Amino acid sequence: MRSSFFNGARHRQVFALALPMVLSNITVPLLGLVDTIVIGHLEQAYYLGGVAVGATIISLIFWLLGFLRMSTTGLSAQAFGAGDGERLLQVLARALLLAWALALAVLVLQRPLLELAFWLAGGSAEVQLYGRQYVAIRIWSAPAALTNLVLLGWLLGNQNARAPMWLLILGNGVNILLDIWFVLGLGWQVKGAAAASVLADYLAMLLGAWLVWRTLAARGLRPATGFWDRALNRTAFRRLLGLNRDIFLRALCLQLTFAFMTFQGARLGDAVVAANAVLMNFLMFISYGLDGFAYAVEAMVGKAVGERSRACFRLACGLNLFWGALVAVLFTLVFALGGESLIALITDIPAVRSQAAAYLPWLVLMPLAACWCFILDGIFIGTTRGREMRDMMLLSTFGVFFPVWWLVRELDNHGLWLAMLCFMLARGLTLGWAWWRLERRQRFIAEDHAMTEKQDV
Repeated sequence: MRSSFFNGARHRQVFALALPMVLSNITVPLLGLVDTIVIGHLEQAYYLGGVAVGATIISLIFWLLGFLRMSTTGLSAQAFGAGDGERLLQVLARALLLAWALALAVLVLQRPLLELAFWLAGGSAEVQLYGRQYVAIRIWSAPAALTNLVLLGWLLGNQNARAPMWLLILGNGVNILLDIWFVLGLGWQVKGAAAASVLADYLAMLLGAWLVWRTLAARGLRPATGFWDRALNRTAFRRLLGLNRDIFLRALCLQLTFAFMTFQGARLGDAVVAANAVLMNFLMFISYGLDGFAYAVEAMVGKAVGERSRACFRLACGLNLFWGALVAVLFTLVFALGGESLIALITDIPAVRSQAAAYLPWLVLMPLAACWCFILDGIFIGTTRGREMRDMMLLSTFGVFFPVWWLVRELDNHGLWLAMLCFMLARGLTLGWAWWRLERRQRFIAEDHAMTEKQDV
């Protein structure tokens, strides 16, 4: 393994998967950044606060359902590694059916869901007003947004990072252009930002469907006789739901911490919630940049599980942890040297700029604390070990994040950012411990491969 680690071809393999995802992932927070810039240059801080709260609620709903992408990536990568075309089609069919059922549930239950979310959010009357305007439009992208999660995960599991790259770049690029046109050109303010996102999601869905169809056609994959009976097998669906349940609970804890940051910041005043919106965009840049390597390790370790290759599994883990750490150092340098300039680019509201600059040091430390948990998440997703991810996230959330915040709550917003830093560090430490324990007992490859063979009985 040591000689393989220093083999340039191995590193190029990582970048063949990671770099397209890094480039495309950065367009996601770039979209949020453009939202913040165009709204941040309106005359009042509550416009920015409203978009921050509204976007957080939408993210809380959609990202809670992010298990659609994660489970699809892990399962399809394992099927790809095993050379099982039938199972690849089954993974896609089950995931799409689940995504559409969940999208319908979100639309039907939107009123009670949103009332609860805004009650928890708090904030001034103006922030609540514009947050509701944003969400009332944005929620209708649910069918497209959830479908896109499945399509992206399936393409990535097929070791194809370029197709998801174009899916994300085109969708988010169109969103950015529409955002500028609707908000600044047509003067639609908060409603314009929401409408731009909805239209872009549906355009991305059409592109994603075409990319998947082209992949299926190129490989000659089509449903065989009795396919739907096997795809809709109750046992297989129960196991899929069990995996997704664990990843859902993990995502619930993660989004709970992010939502708490925004909602608690809203209770500290409009300038604080707006400043946190600026800094959370920086945090999204960190997470989406590092997630490029997390996506790469998902695909690589999933393929190794399908091939039953322990050497490839260990090599994929080591290479992606190495590059994730280097990228984290680069992020730290960028925020340390140019953070205040980036804040000034986002907003020209003096109160928001001064508040954001006061809390910037937390963002300087964040990449170094957080990089490990992103790559380790990818390892557990690729091996479809949702239970360990769930347990370590529960421990980090309720054993670290909320206790730390409670102990330092008198520090107000500094206390929030300290709790977030400790939370990210705890995620890496707990996942690292779980990974070391399972790897030492040689539990990853043999058990996971057996599990995927049983899953499609």
